[in-house]
Amino acid sequence: MPRSPTRHSTPDRPPPARRLRALAPELLGFAVAGSFAYAADLALFVWLRGPAGLDPFTAKSLSFLAGCTIAYTGNAVGTYRTRTRTAPSPYGGPNTRTPTPLRRYTLFLTVNLAGALVQLACLGLSHHVLGLTSATADTVSGAGVGMALATCLRFWGTRTLVFRHAGDIPVRMVSKADEG
Repeated sequence: MPRSPTRHSTPDRPPPARRLRALAPELLGFAVAGSFAYAADLALFVWLRGPAGLDPFTAKSLSFLAGCTIAYTGNAVGTYRTRTRTAPSPYGGPNTRTPTPLRRYTLFLTVNLAGALVQLACLGLSHHVLGLTSATADTVSGAGVGMALATCLRFWGTRTLVFRHAGDIPVRMVSKADEG
């Protein structure tokens, strides 16, 4: 007896388990790039704050930029390397809709800044609204819950805004009449 489609599955959309299996390599690549970026961010922050003697905000700003650059590079040459090619313009000539590497990096930085704001919002909500002011509560809300939510936002933003799938970019259709 044929299975009827579930509410999460249609003929055009595979079941959630199959979609998750198909997404697994992308999630793994994103996590690896993010892990290297996090390690670089942390190490650079500790060095800039300690031996280099910078104030915490300058140190964090510089380490954040370095981490973003490492994550962008890892995703561009690793996870999303097949999505970085420029698609032809549907109107001929260069495609102005496909982001250049600088525009992609700017979008990536913006997505990561939005993730940082999510972490700060979680910390602010916990600390100032809920009154959970202990160091443990701050760590759980900012580095735990905030990081988890920010990572989801970063993954979504990276795959849908920064490194769009080539199928999302219009390609010029050529008919037999156009070929001459």
